[in-house]
Amino acid sequence: MGEGISQTIGMMSPEEIFSNYARPLGIGGIAMAGIIGIIKSSHIITGAIKLAATELGAKKGQLLTAPERTDEDIPMKRIVPLLVIVLIATLLFIQFGVIHSWGQSLVSLLIVFVIAFLFTSVAANAIAIVGSNPVSGMTLMTLILTSVVLVGIGLSGNSGMVAAMVIGGIVCTALSMAGGFITDLKIGYWVGSTPRKQQRWKFLGVAVSAMTVALVMLVLNKAYGFTGDGALVAPQANAMAAVIKPLMSGGETPWVLYIAGAILALILTFIKVPALPFSLGMFIPLQLNMPLLVGAIISYIVSTRSKDATLNKIRKDKGTLIASGFIAGGALMGVVSAILKFANVDIMQHEWLQTSGAALTTVVMYLVIIGYVIVGSLKAKKD
Repeated sequence: MGEGISQTIGMMSPEEIFSNYARPLGIGGIAMAGIIGIIKSSHIITGAIKLAATELGAKKGQLLTAPERTDEDIPMKRIVPLLVIVLIATLLFIQFGVIHSWGQSLVSLLIVFVIAFLFTSVAANAIAIVGSNPVSGMTLMTLILTSVVLVGIGLSGNSGMVAAMVIGGIVCTALSMAGGFITDLKIGYWVGSTPRKQQRWKFLGVAVSAMTVALVMLVLNKAYGFTGDGALVAPQANAMAAVIKPLMSGGETPWVLYIAGAILALILTFIKVPALPFSLGMFIPLQLNMPLLVGAIISYIVSTRSKDATLNKIRKDKGTLIASGFIAGGALMGVVSAILKFANVDIMQHEWLQTSGAALTTVVMYLVIIGYVIVGSLKAKKD
């Protein structure tokens, strides 16, 4: 049996080995790292719940300890009604737009509420520790748990897949917003802003971004599409569909690999090796891992050139800021290119892109960007 498996693996391409073995191991590891993160953050979660309950239970006019300006938040008495409204809207959307069964819709809403509540703390912790939000891994784990529960209550097949993808999308959005807002609050803490004001503007930002993203998605779909020849590559969506399809259609699910990844995460935690970054490395494909490795090398170079630890930190922060600008600029130009294609404006040099000169130009420009990040970061000073 073992020899047969070895022969089968030997016939696979590296990409197939990654998809069939490494990625499921990574999913299991990320899930267990998330559980470990929830357990480690349990005192924070419990404290937040107690604080919210205390604030909600305070009688009108009763004075609580006045927080510092930099610790002021929107009162829970305003947050809870908004949360209830959002949950009701989500329930109505799932009921009338997806499932059409009140019992199954209520179970779906419970899944959304519990998983989003627990995983957002993991997302925040990941942002604080490794600077990246494992949204994909936690979303995949959400899809697995959701699919198991939905099949258990009698919802399977194509309708079950759609319901699971919608629930996963809701949780994914919550995780993304949590990770992004933690970054906003971190920057606000550095500059001494008031969290309450940041939170107010975040509501406006969410509304504007929701409408903007919907419009961008429509433009991308019209310009490129997401299926067929020349379509935009959607590896994460395909991976998610591949994970839940066996669960919903009765196919084979790699539970052994999920469990092995979870056990590996436990072992890594026991020997004091961060399980989350390690699992992310197994989950993320090589074409994304290599730029991460290059970025890590740049970060090491920038943050170790001086004997002054404070100066090293300032330079590293400057490098992070520069890199963030490149990410934002690349995303914006991607949208611009979609708009041009949507308007039937084609300025791409297709024939030249197939030549060795195009490949060489790409490498040279990549090295120029690396040099710019390093030089720009090293120019940072304490003042």
